[in-house]
Amino acid sequence: MARAWQHPFLNVFRHFRVDEWKRSTKEGDVAAVMDRTLKSTVYRIRGSVSAGNYIQLPKTSTQSLGLTGRYLYVLFRPLPTKHFVIHLDVSTEDSQVIRVSFSSLFKEFKSTATWLQFPFVCEARPSGQELGEAAPPGVRWTCLQLDLLDILLIYLNRRYGHLKSVRLCANLLVRNLYTSDLSFDPAVTVTEARRRKLAVTPIPREMGFPVPKGERWHDRYVHIRFPGDGSKAPELVPRSCSPPGAALLRPVAVRKQVPNRASSGVRISSPVAVSAPQVPGDGAGRGGPDAGDAPPLQPLWAPEVPRPPSEGSLACRGSEGSRVGGPGGCGRVPLAWAQFPDRQATGKGVHRFAPSPAVEPEAREDGVCEPPGRKQGRQQVPLSKKPSPQKGFLPDPVLKLKGVIGFGGHSTRWALWTQDGAAVVYPCHAVIIALHVETREQRFFLGHTDKVSSLALDERSSLLASAQVQPPSMLRLWDFGAGTCLSLFRSPVHSIGLLSFSSSGTVLCGVGRDSHGRTMVVAWSTGRVGHGGEVAVLAKAYTDADVQAFEVAFFDDTRMVSCGRGSVRLWRLRGGGLRSCPVDLGEHHALDFTGLAFERSQDGQQAPLAPALLVCSRSGHVLEIDCQRLAVRRARRLLPAQPPGGPPPQKPPFSSGPGVPVSSLSVARGVCAVGSEDGYLRLWPLDFSSVLLEAEHEGPVGWVRVSPDGLRVLSTTSAGQLGFLDVPAREYSVLARAHAGPVLAFATERSRGQLATVSQDASVRVWDLATLQQLYDFAAPDETPQAVAFHPSGQALFCGFSSGVLRAFSLDTLGVLGEHRCHRGAVTGLAATPDGRFLFSSCSQGGLAQYNCIPLGCCVLRAAGNMVSQEAGPSPHTLAVSGDSHLLAFVGPSKYTVTVVATASLDVLLRVNVSTLDAAGSSLDSAVAICFSPAPTRHLLVATSAGQVLVLDAESGRVVRELSAIRPAACSSLALSEDARFLLTAGDWAVRVWDYPTRAGPGCQVYIGHSEPVRGVAFTPDQRQVLSVGDTVFLWDVLATPVGTPEGSVHGSAGAPPPAEAGAGQQEDLLSGAHELPRRLVPVPSQASPPQLDLRAGHPAGSDGVFSVSDEEGSCEENPGRQGSHQATSPPTLVEKGSGGGGASTRGSAGEPWALGLPCFHPSQPSSQGTSKAEAVPAIRPDSYKHFTARFKASACPQSVPFSLAGGEQLRLKAVVGYNGNGRANMVWRPETGFFAYSCGCLVVVEDLHSGLQQHWPGHPEEISTLALSHGAQVLASASVSSSTAAKCQIRIWAVPGGSCQRLISHHSSAVQALAFSPDDRLLFTLGDYRDCTLALWSTATYTLVARAHLLEPTHSMACGPGDACGLACVGQAALTFWLPRQRGPDVHLQVHREPVPEEVGAGELTALCFSSPPLLYCGSNAGQICVWDTGTRRCFLTWGADDGEIGVLLCSGARLVSGSNTKRLRLWAVGAVPELRLKGSGARSSSVFMEREVALDGAVVSAAFDDSMDMGVAGSSAGTLWYVSWAEGSSTRLVSGHRSRVNEVAFSPGGSRCATGGEDGSVRVWSLASMELVIQFQVLNQSCLCLAWSPPSCGHPELQRVVAGYSDGTLRVFRVSRTEMELKMHPHPVALTAVAFSTDGQTLLSGDKDGLVAVSRPRTGMTVRVLSDHRGAPISTLQSTRKEDGDFGVQGADLWLAASGDQRVSVWASDWPKDRCELVDWLSFPAPAPLEPSRCPPPTLAAFCPWDRGLLVCAGLGRRPEVLLYSLHQKQVVETIPLPFFAVSLSLSPGARLLAVGFAERVLRLVDCASGTAQDVAAHADSVHLCRFTPSARLLFTAAHNELLVWEATGPGGHRGTPRPGTGV
Repeated sequence: MARAWQHPFLNVFRHFRVDEWKRSTKEGDVAAVMDRTLKSTVYRIRGSVSAGNYIQLPKTSTQSLGLTGRYLYVLFRPLPTKHFVIHLDVSTEDSQVIRVSFSSLFKEFKSTATWLQFPFVCEARPSGQELGEAAPPGVRWTCLQLDLLDILLIYLNRRYGHLKSVRLCANLLVRNLYTSDLSFDPAVTVTEARRRKLAVTPIPREMGFPVPKGERWHDRYVHIRFPGDGSKAPELVPRSCSPPGAALLRPVAVRKQVPNRASSGVRISSPVAVSAPQVPGDGAGRGGPDAGDAPPLQPLWAPEVPRPPSEGSLACRGSEGSRVGGPGGCGRVPLAWAQFPDRQATGKGVHRFAPSPAVEPEAREDGVCEPPGRKQGRQQVPLSKKPSPQKGFLPDPVLKLKGVIGFGGHSTRWALWTQDGAAVVYPCHAVIIALHVETREQRFFLGHTDKVSSLALDERSSLLASAQVQPPSMLRLWDFGAGTCLSLFRSPVHSIGLLSFSSSGTVLCGVGRDSHGRTMVVAWSTGRVGHGGEVAVLAKAYTDADVQAFEVAFFDDTRMVSCGRGSVRLWRLRGGGLRSCPVDLGEHHALDFTGLAFERSQDGQQAPLAPALLVCSRSGHVLEIDCQRLAVRRARRLLPAQPPGGPPPQKPPFSSGPGVPVSSLSVARGVCAVGSEDGYLRLWPLDFSSVLLEAEHEGPVGWVRVSPDGLRVLSTTSAGQLGFLDVPAREYSVLARAHAGPVLAFATERSRGQLATVSQDASVRVWDLATLQQLYDFAAPDETPQAVAFHPSGQALFCGFSSGVLRAFSLDTLGVLGEHRCHRGAVTGLAATPDGRFLFSSCSQGGLAQYNCIPLGCCVLRAAGNMVSQEAGPSPHTLAVSGDSHLLAFVGPSKYTVTVVATASLDVLLRVNVSTLDAAGSSLDSAVAICFSPAPTRHLLVATSAGQVLVLDAESGRVVRELSAIRPAACSSLALSEDARFLLTAGDWAVRVWDYPTRAGPGCQVYIGHSEPVRGVAFTPDQRQVLSVGDTVFLWDVLATPVGTPEGSVHGSAGAPPPAEAGAGQQEDLLSGAHELPRRLVPVPSQASPPQLDLRAGHPAGSDGVFSVSDEEGSCEENPGRQGSHQATSPPTLVEKGSGGGGASTRGSAGEPWALGLPCFHPSQPSSQGTSKAEAVPAIRPDSYKHFTARFKASACPQSVPFSLAGGEQLRLKAVVGYNGNGRANMVWRPETGFFAYSCGCLVVVEDLHSGLQQHWPGHPEEISTLALSHGAQVLASASVSSSTAAKCQIRIWAVPGGSCQRLISHHSSAVQALAFSPDDRLLFTLGDYRDCTLALWSTATYTLVARAHLLEPTHSMACGPGDACGLACVGQAALTFWLPRQRGPDVHLQVHREPVPEEVGAGELTALCFSSPPLLYCGSNAGQICVWDTGTRRCFLTWGADDGEIGVLLCSGARLVSGSNTKRLRLWAVGAVPELRLKGSGARSSSVFMEREVALDGAVVSAAFDDSMDMGVAGSSAGTLWYVSWAEGSSTRLVSGHRSRVNEVAFSPGGSRCATGGEDGSVRVWSLASMELVIQFQVLNQSCLCLAWSPPSCGHPELQRVVAGYSDGTLRVFRVSRTEMELKMHPHPVALTAVAFSTDGQTLLSGDKDGLVAVSRPRTGMTVRVLSDHRGAPISTLQSTRKEDGDFGVQGADLWLAASGDQRVSVWASDWPKDRCELVDWLSFPAPAPLEPSRCPPPTLAAFCPWDRGLLVCAGLGRRPEVLLYSLHQKQVVETIPLPFFAVSLSLSPGARLLAVGFAERVLRLVDCASGTAQDVAAHADSVHLCRFTPSARLLFTAAHNELLVWEATGPGGHRGTPRPGTGV
């Protein structure tokens, strides 16, 4: 509440005396001018730069306005054709400062934890004007009313405290600012309101705008209230404002998903008369102009709302005075909170916000607010003509909530009778249920997003009030009869625990606690809710008394009573206030009271005299209180019952002695019901003379309520049981039972319709699905059940426990049939085969057990270890059995792998690595849930952690299809209906139903209601219902009409031939019928269909395998290698040439010569590659390390900034450290010419092996995958992968003599696998990778594409033969393919011949090849075998085992052969006898081939080049190292070395002769700066080196220099460089270190970790002497120490050091470490900058001391703009800003010149000359430039992007000026 001096409003300008500029400040062009419209003085703020022209209140940022008014009124007018900015700094209740900004510059709404940016779109803007445009001419004066409380609550889920500061920036006119707790109507004056008796708050006279006589306020001015009432997504339509005033727009929900965040803005609409037509199917037109005298509509401002962190799947926000739309209406439609809300334009002038499909509200046609939990997937009628990307499917809705099993959730106290006693109302987590006692029919009140904490029902049963747990507590008022929400409003109480209605239903009271824990009582007026009125707060009061029960007196709406610990108080509502007085309890003042009730007579009314009040306590006392005398009239006590056979009691039970705790009591019709913790419900007369009736419960009774007729008593227990006692019949009936904890797993029984559930409450329960009643309950107190399964045919239930025990329970005898202990860890999954033969269980330690379950008790058959993933977590959905009982699938042995085994033998049939299928993900994808599709499709559905569902072929493992719209949450469970029509997925708090047969953009309906994440979903055995479990069990009816299996469906029919016998045309009809049944993407060829060529199989006998390739011939329906598997209209195919005439496609006879095919490509022919794809299904990466896989990069090259690598005046690339071990064949060496080149990132590095000098050839936008050098060594070809900026891969042709790029060509879509020049260098072959599967042929004369071929399978490698007759050879998954180019006229033809893999290779694949002297061809396999082919006869005549792993490199010259494999071995073979063995044919033996030499490298061999004699060569490894290999000496020497993974830090020795780098691979490497050669390497296994520091020169002699490294395990390791040893290991942090720095004397170490702690340690002793926690909560990003003079900045100490953390805070400290003194000098805190894209991480906080000015601090990442701030420690303010094109991710300052280096995530490096103000941008990295460091000499600059380390030379005007100051390099 506002302070008294701020009420009713505060004139801010007057209070702070803006005209004197003493308590405020102005900057730039600010002047007081006279405004003709307002006829008063206003302030004009103008200027070209908004940040330099402003008015700020208060004067400095350290002061605060302290204004607590809820509303801020800004009276201003934007200057025409200009932009303006308004900044508000708002403090929350927990003292967090939030910046709220409004500007016409903003193009979209942005939100961070500390900053909200709202775009402002001015009125009367021209059509087509976009967000971010300047104000148009004629813009009017505006009254902007900002509800600061709602802004923070809705957008950041925070509580508003006060307004701290205001900054009004150019360009605008401002009259004044006002704050108030009242919501004024600026168009209504006080006089007018009194005359017309309007129910509004008129604006005060001094705040009003002048309105000439005869004119209307809305014609001259604009009023904007933000946020608008009850609307997240209103229509922003210019509408009429005929009568003065404003009304609220009703929100409209739209069901359409827009994948990217769209902008939102403010429209100031000119009020013109508009007749809004009603849209069919949309309730937006209800109550429009045609409905009578509609109130005027105001223009509203509704930006998109981000999802609050603590919100559930659905939430509603509003203020106290929420507006409702009348009976059955809903003025506040529930809002759909989503993580990425988006806006959708739906017509001219109409804007709607489309939420994410995770939660979608709906608006019914009748204008009634339909409960959102019933169904959240209804498709609305769009207002735009653009088609929706996702089509809905019928029926809509497909699910309807039928029943809920459970009771309580937050509390088991609340259960209420209706007036007629026929129904009971109770909560079940987030759902309110009205249960009819006789019929047991359930009715639901859905809308709460968290557990319901309290209920209240008025005596007429017309109004129901409910509150939810999540603070701030939201309340709903329901029309109980209609089941609709009448009002949704927010309580001033943080959390409400008690609600009570008055008997008339006009007063609602609530009790709860505020954010400070104080108890508050609030009274609301609810009398007008049913007539279109609002809920208003009548009064609220704080109390120090404990309140456990609260009730409004039934005889007086203004009187209430409460009780609690040591307190009974009477309350009175009078004069707008709540007052209370205590009851004199006397000797009972220390009792803990738990319940109360007013005494009523037999007719249900009050007693004729003063009504008595009964209160009960935990001590067993029941006090009768006189409400007039405020004293205890009588006291009684409930004593324990006498034991059986004991003496009868001599006096009434109420006496002295130990009493039974009473938890609740209720009075009606002359009886009192008492519930106690001994488990008894007792019924007493009002004189408590004797017990009338009692009922014993299983647990303590926590709540009792007597029905209005006194015939039934409702009771609840803490064990989750709800029931009632029928007094006349003396019978007790259970209405509902519930688990006391979340449901972990469930199973359904097919024949008897039963459901079994297990819960964290250590119970196993069996339910009847027809009645939803509990049948059995099995308890295990000492262990938690984790998984459950029914026996498919017997009366048995299997349950796995956390102890690893599996128990079988009999459902007949309710006993234990058997117990098995074959698991060491908790049982995580159970699955039984449908035929009842086997049961399988998995455990958390990776074990898998097989049981024979033909006997009901089952017996163990097998138990295997390390089968199931131990990382996947305890999920019962990672184990599944196929419908035919033949296959078992599970996640394991790792979480990235799904394994399919045979159920009988457990033999592994298939293993699929799903991590390789997420090529676009930032991390490895893992499997989280699996299920089989119904027979006979044999598909396996796998849900991944990335939110995808992969449909795999259970036999081959190929991807059949992929559902990628399951995001944003990972699917925890999935189920497919037996007819394959609907797919269920569970994620977050929602259940989604997918139209499974639809291939492109399957429709989705979302259903909510759970208050916790849904753990599992399943169809019931009859397929008519759906079960979802989580917090409780929901049962949904499937509204879809069951369809029979039509003829031709996937299930087949009696009349349909089997697929193997159906013809091609008939099969197409089977698979594309119009019955919405699943369409199989890969039809199975039949004998009657045309023969299709399968490149994976060998040719039958009598075939020579000759065929040609063409883009125009035939069609292929199966392409598993290229696209996984998908349908295509007319994709190219390989067609076999027949030997005979006619049209029959028969195979030719053996010995037929090469056949000539049709032309492969002609420039005039259109490409079918782009049009043949019906669906983009990700291809499966082959299991071969030969294939290049680009490292994931979150960065992308910008399009709008030009860059140059050649350098400019100040920066030149000197050296590249490292080699890209991720490439394949990306190194070339020609010994005769000395040309040596390799790739590193996106650069081609040409190095002189003698001098070490490098040339750098830039130009590729992405990582280079492979290189090829022409035979004449005059041309080099390099290929890079495709990128976001280039859809095709770039292939650059370089002239070797000059190093210039001659040509740029592109054809392949993903990556280039290999490049090869023909022997005469006239042709260039390019091979696409497994996703592209194309072979292209280029003419090197013009580098035009002359031929191409599409392959049906991935090809691993290719090589050109030495002669024209050999052509090109390729090896792939199933065969060796020979390609021979032939030219006929202008066209080039490729003749193709295929040979299957030799039998000696087995099931392996050929992965490498090389030609020797004709006609020999060597091929290597993935099994380590080498086979030799005779290219003349095209047969393999020799095979031998050459390695244990996959062979990826083969080179041959003369009698020597070199092989390299992924086992890190390079071997030299003597093959001189092979030509003679060729003559022996199949009788050749490999004994004549032997290995001469072998060397071991540090990684898999990925490239190699040797001289003609094969004596010496260069080999590259996947570890990023190039080795010189000498076979004569048997040695290997490191030529080029780099880090295998990300380089995290670079540190330099004080003398500048060496540098140290630390990498993610745990290595610390020391390099010589002169030669950039590796000198020393320290390796720590299984840890990452995250930070480095080199000891300063003051530490001592050079031989004492040390390098300290911080690691991911929280340790610091000190390495002595001179001795090459680790000197010390310290462990000052429990978490990973992120920064480390030495003090200036080198005797103290500062280290920071990811939790924000800074530790001060002594490297000599290894002790940590101090820990600073000022930055706790955010990782430390920078630590730096420098010298200072003693006394500088007013503090003592010789060290000045800073710490920067990720929450945009920088602290500067002065320390004297020998004296253990450390003092804070300055503290900088800035709002968080908004990331450029939702997927980007916030930029880091960077800070450094300025080397050329000790009093300056250089910072980046501390504001909303991308800029560098120069902060003066003396002046305590920013003195200079340097704008940047992007947000900086790295920063370094030159110690010798005024140079500043900045790295960006956009792969750009900028060098700023601070002296001249010039800047140079260069682009040479393939990823984000996350590190840049100047050397102490200021001559070199090191930059790093992942593992690429580039060394730049700073030259020119700023390169060598000044002398470096020791210890100041950054």
